[in-house]
Amino acid sequence: MDLLRRGFLTLSLLAALGAATPLSAEPASIVVASTTSTEQSGLFKHILPLFKQKTGIEVKVVALGTGQALDAARRGDADVVLVHDRPAEDKFVAEGFAKARQDVMYNDFVLIGPKDDPAGIRGKGVEEAFRKIAAAKAPFVSRGDRSGTHSAELRSWKEAGIDLGAVRGDWYRDVGQGMGPALNTASSLGAYILADRGTWLSFKNRGDLTILVEGDPRLFNPYGVMLVNPDKHPSVKVKEGQAFIDWLVSPEGQKAIADYTINGEQLFFPSAKKS
Repeated sequence: MDLLRRGFLTLSLLAALGAATPLSAEPASIVVASTTSTEQSGLFKHILPLFKQKTGIEVKVVALGTGQALDAARRGDADVVLVHDRPAEDKFVAEGFAKARQDVMYNDFVLIGPKDDPAGIRGKGVEEAFRKIAAAKAPFVSRGDRSGTHSAELRSWKEAGIDLGAVRGDWYRDVGQGMGPALNTASSLGAYILADRGTWLSFKNRGDLTILVEGDPRLFNPYGVMLVNPDKHPSVKVKEGQAFIDWLVSPEGQKAIADYTINGEQLFFPSAKKS
């Protein structure tokens, strides 16, 4: 009887230990709030498997317009933000939601429109191009989603001396969507649109659209990365989030970004400052 009792106790103890100790720990993971351009261009599909292979950390991307991505981080719904609206990023740091911002990469915006170019903007500077579009009341699609691209578009109207509120009409289509859906709308309407080059290069449904304005310094498009301040949100996964940032700005991460191409054309250019 004693042997049976001891055996029963031993089995009970092992069962209890098994219940208390999972067979496999949950893999480390972080949430990155980022832009639709990094997601829809395919960049994350290229670089995130490399980061996970290196560190074992899984990155869950929430792709939003930059304004919405920063708002998600303000609520504590992300550990890291990777976005492209420098004034909004600087404000985010000034508000204390991040302690620092680091350069990661850049590409540029391009002004796209129908090949027959009814507003006559081909080869012009960006300010003149926006003035011509407004004067012609040529169909124009705006993302209208508080994204980095939307902010750049609004700055372009302002720098061109156009009071958008006074001149906008049926020719100006505000879609409130990401870059891919906005490009689809522009393609179906034969409209002008400002887009980031990365998403444009990966976009298939171009229809009659083509790049008409590019290379203007005002179209420069830098991306920055920030760890959400744990003093604001203690739930932030500091160690894992910082590991992701450190990898992005390391030679290995920067090479991964540079190596991402479509049809031989590089979509993003590394810009992390070397220490």
